[in-house]
Amino acid sequence: MRLYIATTNPGKLRDFATAASAHGIVIDPLPDLAAIPAPPEDEPTFEGNARSKALYYSLRAPGCIVLADDSGLEVDALHGAPGVRSARYAAAAPSAIGQSQDQRNNQRLLDELRSVPDPARTARYRCVLAAARDNRILFAAHGAVEGLILAAPRGTGGFGYDPLFYLPGLRQTMAEIDLATKHTLSHRGRALEALLPGLAARA
Repeated sequence: MRLYIATTNPGKLRDFATAASAHGIVIDPLPDLAAIPAPPEDEPTFEGNARSKALYYSLRAPGCIVLADDSGLEVDALHGAPGVRSARYAAAAPSAIGQSQDQRNNQRLLDELRSVPDPARTARYRCVLAAARDNRILFAAHGAVEGLILAAPRGTGGFGYDPLFYLPGLRQTMAEIDLATKHTLSHRGRALEALLPGLAARA
């Protein structure tokens, strides 16, 4: 089975492609995705955004199954923030020279949690993955992984909030674990694992 996914994010592409390869499935980026105007991501939930993006992009690849995800970080002490705004959490904040969006997002998160004690820094990565064909949703699935937010980044792997997202059971952050381990427990891997059986029954 070959699926297309509507993302140009290299970290997401790697995560999904690696997880899918274990099932003999090929996931490729949607052709000419960079030339397609991006749809608004203005739904209040991960699932709403994932579904709307999957429907939108499925019209650009008639007859093909197109996947779209919305994913992010939910921090309990921040009442679920940054949530659907995870990728643009620090969009309005001034940036230092050479600082990436990921670094700005991480810094804002650290600032927001500065007075929160370690035991209360519970959080989860959440992903909703939707599959559509010809403007019809075939299936949608959820995945999540629980963790804690550290007071300082650790590790050089991964992307996004991975250097701050600590997995107590492994005593490592998402940025410290190897890719094989990451794909067995990541929110994207779990969403894909939940999606494939339902998708196979409807495709």
